[in-house]
Amino acid sequence: MWLLMTGRGFGKTRAGAQWVIEQARIPGQRIAIIGRIPADCRDVMVGGESGILATSPPDFMPEYIPSQRSLKWPNGSSARLFSSEKPEDLRGPNFHCAWIDELAKYNHAQETWDTLVMAVRLPDNPRIVVTTTPRPISIIKQLVDDPHCHVTHGSIHDNRSNLSSKFFERLIKRYEGTYLGQQELEGLLISDRPGALWSRSVLNKHRVDVAPEELVRVVVAIDPPATSSEDSSEAGIVVVGSTADGCAYVIADGSLHGTPDEWGRQAVRLYDQFKADQIVGEVNNGGDMVGFTVKECAKALHREGEREINVVPYVPVRASRGKLTRAEPIAALYSQGRVKHVGLYPDMEDQLTSWVPGDQSPDRLDALVWGLTALVLYGSNDIDAWGGEGKDSYSSQHVNEVAKHDGAWFPPSQSRW
Repeated sequence: MWLLMTGRGFGKTRAGAQWVIEQARIPGQRIAIIGRIPADCRDVMVGGESGILATSPPDFMPEYIPSQRSLKWPNGSSARLFSSEKPEDLRGPNFHCAWIDELAKYNHAQETWDTLVMAVRLPDNPRIVVTTTPRPISIIKQLVDDPHCHVTHGSIHDNRSNLSSKFFERLIKRYEGTYLGQQELEGLLISDRPGALWSRSVLNKHRVDVAPEELVRVVVAIDPPATSSEDSSEAGIVVVGSTADGCAYVIADGSLHGTPDEWGRQAVRLYDQFKADQIVGEVNNGGDMVGFTVKECAKALHREGEREINVVPYVPVRASRGKLTRAEPIAALYSQGRVKHVGLYPDMEDQLTSWVPGDQSPDRLDALVWGLTALVLYGSNDIDAWGGEGKDSYSSQHVNEVAKHDGAWFPPSQSRW
């Protein structure tokens, strides 16, 4: 086994692709290619600019057959594509070797790995290459400690000459000098940071595969970037839902780096996808811009035929207390088992477990705190803290009053109140 554990931009995808090509030169090789989701196999590992097709020499170009999820080389070697979403697909086939990419991001990393190693068993020398950004999950720690696994570390600086200057500068600006930067830039395996409010052990303990069917309320929370430029931080966009017993579930992370139109459309689409009850936006930095952006994006998507209606329920929130005071009660809910992550959210969980009060504000963490505060701490029937008029149930009269105030309409067909 070879674990290529490096920072972003090191070139591990290209290394994995060229390793596969090297193995395929042995006639009759059967190779497994495993990505986090099918699109990663198709768009990154096979068809990406550093993928197998782009790095194959003209005289040894494989035929890619998307319908069969396979690659076939002129000498009889072949490869099949798999997704970590369906690790059971690896049961049955036999392989000489395998390439598994970004293992640390998999929802079912251990199950995928255990199934894969049983399938890579053809003689004479079965081998597996893992290319991943490090995260301190169990399977990565196992590989690092395994005497039969060769570990290669690498930094973003090792491949500086082949990287876009804007990409390099953006990551350096965002991560250099931070605790998380040791992982994202230097490729080091970093454990939970002392003083962090969240720990990976707590996140893992309460993680679930699916959310309950009966969510009584769903909120899309936005933490907007302070500026709209290429150097801006991401817009934090998180979807959370709650059940009648007061438990909350993190069900999506749609955070992205983009223009206000891009993150506004993302928020509205997530609202529609999860049939949410409202969009909550933090306005300390953005002022009224967040609400205006979201509502204009809803109108635009309606004009373009993507939505049936042209409005969304938007509620602005403003921080009146420091980040520590806002984050501590949410972290306590995690410790009590009242917040569960549906699946794995690597980037968000990196922020949670590496943020120490006093550090620069992380986008996903902020959006998460706003959303969970709206759901659990204020409660579905208590909107005084949001500028509402009382604690009664959300009657049609109250909805209309809020709609007048916010310029938004709450679609009855999507309401859980």
